[in-house]
Amino acid sequence: MTEKLSDYRFKTDIPIRFSDIDAVGHVNNAIYLTYFEIARFNYWKEAINWNFSENGIIVGRSEVNYLKPITLHDQIACYVRVVRIGNSSFDVMHVLVRITPTGEEICTTGKTVCICYDYKAGKSVQIPTAEREKMIAYDEPRLILNTN
Repeated sequence: MTEKLSDYRFKTDIPIRFSDIDAVGHVNNAIYLTYFEIARFNYWKEAINWNFSENGIIVGRSEVNYLKPITLHDQIACYVRVVRIGNSSFDVMHVLVRITPTGEEICTTGKTVCICYDYKAGKSVQIPTAEREKMIAYDEPRLILNTN
């Protein structure tokens, strides 16, 4: 999976906590899902202005591709974009990068399938029109596969 950072508009810094580090001295593999979650939430809040009081989101599936280890002293950021929108679900791509003096180095990529969910009804629901339109507009229609 080769990701082009130029395809991404949204980027957020990710803090590395001491508790994220395992006995070998790098970020534990399970922590990457937390980093992706932080980045997705910032994307929904800052870029899309998702109305969480009206429309919930649950994770249906996550994939992580570990390319290079991250250590406590690294400075990292995560790029996020929506790559597919269906009726009730959409796919979010993540690219975790290390900031270096010479630029950004891709360390990890991942994809999360997100599902719109009505907690009161206990079932998946259609993606709200406003949020759908904002994701398409933000991440450029040419980059999103719309599967309606």
